[in-house]
Amino acid sequence: MRPDRKDDVSRLRVQGVSKIFGRKSAEALRKIGQGADPDELRRLGVTAAVADVSFEVDEGEIFVVMGLSGSGKSTLIRMLNGLLEPTAGGIEIDGIDITRMGGKDLRELRQEKVSMVFQHFALFPHRTVLENAAYALEVRSVPKQERLDKARQFLGFVGLDGWEDRYPDQLSGGMQQRVGIARALVAETPILLMDEAFSALDPLIRREMQDLLLDLQGRLNKTIVFITHDLNEAMRLGDRIAMLRNGRVMQIGTAEDILTDPANDYVAQFVADVDRTRVLTARSVMEKPISVVDASGGPRAAVRVMRETQSAGAFVLARDRRLLGTVLAESAARAVREGKNGLDGIIQEDVRPVDPDTAVADLFAQSAESPFPVPVTDADGKLLGVIPRVTLLAALGNLNGNGSGHTEDEEVGARA
Repeated sequence: MRPDRKDDVSRLRVQGVSKIFGRKSAEALRKIGQGADPDELRRLGVTAAVADVSFEVDEGEIFVVMGLSGSGKSTLIRMLNGLLEPTAGGIEIDGIDITRMGGKDLRELRQEKVSMVFQHFALFPHRTVLENAAYALEVRSVPKQERLDKARQFLGFVGLDGWEDRYPDQLSGGMQQRVGIARALVAETPILLMDEAFSALDPLIRREMQDLLLDLQGRLNKTIVFITHDLNEAMRLGDRIAMLRNGRVMQIGTAEDILTDPANDYVAQFVADVDRTRVLTARSVMEKPISVVDASGGPRAAVRVMRETQSAGAFVLARDRRLLGTVLAESAARAVREGKNGLDGIIQEDVRPVDPDTAVADLFAQSAESPFPVPVTDADGKLLGVIPRVTLLAALGNLNGNGSGHTEDEEVGARA
């Protein structure tokens, strides 16, 4: 997850960027501003590969640009590192507009600020894995032993220990792409651009590479712009996603934003077949806990709370809202009859809370095994919300997940 902003300067800012191919670029820009469609621009004799695109990427964020072939995503990423010059608009890295840079400054930018991972690996066939990984430091004239040591370190990060002396043609596609990632990481630039980096790989290897990227991001906290045409990949990797069509941004938001609140019919149709349970999280479907009791309140207070909420069970909380366990109405009532003053001995402590970022798909087994709603807690163990079984069924059925229509008999403590 991306961190909170520390200041007003984004790591990367794209403002009103367009890339027009054709002679009448000035007239095309005017028409783009008026909302001209691609057919109108083609009649003018131009192609708008990118049309008035704006977004910001914060430090430590994975920002995914997603679109089908011809949407402008590859043109866009080539402008982000100065390989293509925008027809209009500005691109700032750490507050500096790179569209005003000359060749020497752009080369320094790529060496110090921005690294790129390509779709087709782009490895040197006559160099070993270690030499390929060290190449980014070689062009910066880093001493040989220093760059090889650094390359060896990052090859270990990507799981290629022991492969340093092999050549690219001795590696599988997935292993070659690991070398490409290691080469980009060796440069130790804060920004990483990845252009369809995993699209040439088969599905199983692609999944492994996605796992690797997420693991590396957790350790290295890069700012990443990731280009893909695969919606599932975008939703799995992206802190936020920009959906492109015909060079224009259709929507920018989290995977959940795009899935639950599509900006237009195009986006809605695009996400229609997405497995919601793999995108929605516990945080997005949890409900406010109602049937909760204070651990110091005693069995009479517990019985009263469960009677008022019409629940057969409740969650037991410490004064700081840390989740201690659960208690059943029948256990609390028995403690009252026996004259007990506390909840000691009747609290069930085998409750299994989940993290708020847990995917809904990973909650079904736990929900089926427990009569209680699934509790959601923060890192300190404080109760944030609960997820009744019916809410999970609604998510599975692609419904609105508001939990309406269930009765108290369906689940112990459904109002907890």
